[in-house]
Amino acid sequence: MRLRRPAAVAAVSLFVAAGLAACGVSTTSVTEPEFTNELAVPPLADSHVEDGVRTFDLSAQEGRSEFAGQDGSTRTWGFDGDFLGPTLRADRGEEIAVDVDNALPEATSVHWHGMHLPAEMDGGPHQMIEPGQTWTPHWQIDQAAATLWYHPHPHGQTEDHVYRGLAGMFIVEDDASRKAELPHEYGVDDLPLIVQDKSFDGDGELELTHDGAEPGMLGDTVMVNGTIGGVQKVTTEKVRLRLLNGSTARTYAFEFPDRPMTLIAGDGGFLDEPAQVDRLRLAPGERAEVVVDFSPGEIVRMRSAEVDLGGVAVPSTMGGSDSFDVVEFRAADDLAASPEPAWSPSRQAEEDAMDEADAVKTRKFELSEREINGERMDMSRIDEVVHVGDTEVWEVRSSQPIPHSFHVHDVQFEVLDIDGEAPPVPMSGRKDTIYLEPNRVYRLLMRFEDYTDPHLPYMYHCHMLLHEDEGMMGQFVVIDPGQEDEVGVAVGHEH
Repeated sequence: MRLRRPAAVAAVSLFVAAGLAACGVSTTSVTEPEFTNELAVPPLADSHVEDGVRTFDLSAQEGRSEFAGQDGSTRTWGFDGDFLGPTLRADRGEEIAVDVDNALPEATSVHWHGMHLPAEMDGGPHQMIEPGQTWTPHWQIDQAAATLWYHPHPHGQTEDHVYRGLAGMFIVEDDASRKAELPHEYGVDDLPLIVQDKSFDGDGELELTHDGAEPGMLGDTVMVNGTIGGVQKVTTEKVRLRLLNGSTARTYAFEFPDRPMTLIAGDGGFLDEPAQVDRLRLAPGERAEVVVDFSPGEIVRMRSAEVDLGGVAVPSTMGGSDSFDVVEFRAADDLAASPEPAWSPSRQAEEDAMDEADAVKTRKFELSEREINGERMDMSRIDEVVHVGDTEVWEVRSSQPIPHSFHVHDVQFEVLDIDGEAPPVPMSGRKDTIYLEPNRVYRLLMRFEDYTDPHLPYMYHCHMLLHEDEGMMGQFVVIDPGQEDEVGVAVGHEH
């Protein structure tokens, strides 16, 4: 795989982008494939229960994959296979463990993106797994039903590891999701869609290059669940799509040109009620669940339309002008009936609820260059100290006219407002990742619960993975009052 150029090129990226745009050169055009290949659906991961603990097994390993349009096979990485990984699924209240074996030739980690769990189980850059070693994080799931995901998080190499193919979904169920009137048969009318863009060199190998482009490499080939030109057969009137932007830099604007989608959930779970949307913008790391109606015998494609990137400098060179089909759906002549989307609040909704009036502190974060609040990531530095049980408001702003997305580990936050105005419907539910339009202030409400550790931090960072790798990341610890003097990265966890 061809690796990225050094971080020094970032300083000239806007100049390069502006120059290309002035010359009428598009650097992000997407080649549309023939839609002739059966869409791959990641299998549900096997597990076993012993002494009340549900245990999954994952192996990060090398492989070879065949992609449409490429001669021969391509070197890839995957979990329990050649590319991507199985979907883990578990219920709120369950004690779970995951035996993660590293069969790769280099160290990696596995971060449980969107999951509430102890810092030592988070799978960030402080929980590296050396080649030949097995890491077994374990925790009790205690959050609302949601579509989460897992991926590596090695500092400085996250983009490379994710791009090679290490990613998978993690579905959390609860009493509300089990009783909801929604499509629910996994792989039939409940479909995971991991959308990624790639580029291939002349030998059919994955290529990862930047040459100063922002917000990172935008591939010219888009795949879903590892399938290029994927086709999904439809056998029901409604289909639930669990959308994950698994790309390293590209932001999508998903739509069905001739019909609305029913938005039912964001990153962290169900909205208060279903909402009709015509288009859905998802930045890297963001997820959403939608229900789409189909008619007997029709063929329809989900597209990514031109993306409103919200005031970035040269949107045409940052993917904003790209428009392309993503996946095709072919409906059978006879479709089984589907319920109208509906659900009731979880029995734990009241204890999950947050109130801005309870906020005890407001923190401000500014993203610029490859820094947050003027600092690049330092594995040995704790940037923020939070008290367990506290509710806080984080005010986040990007002062750069290039795309950024902001992700906070461990919590699901609520978007209070954007520049003082109520958030749009897709941002009205719980989230853990959010696209930042330049020079706008996003006020995020979050609560830090259950787990404390003065030595092992959680991360907050830009989820444009080139930005993260080059330093746009910080660390926070959650402590009990009185532990302030203990704060600091533990010996043996600096690297």
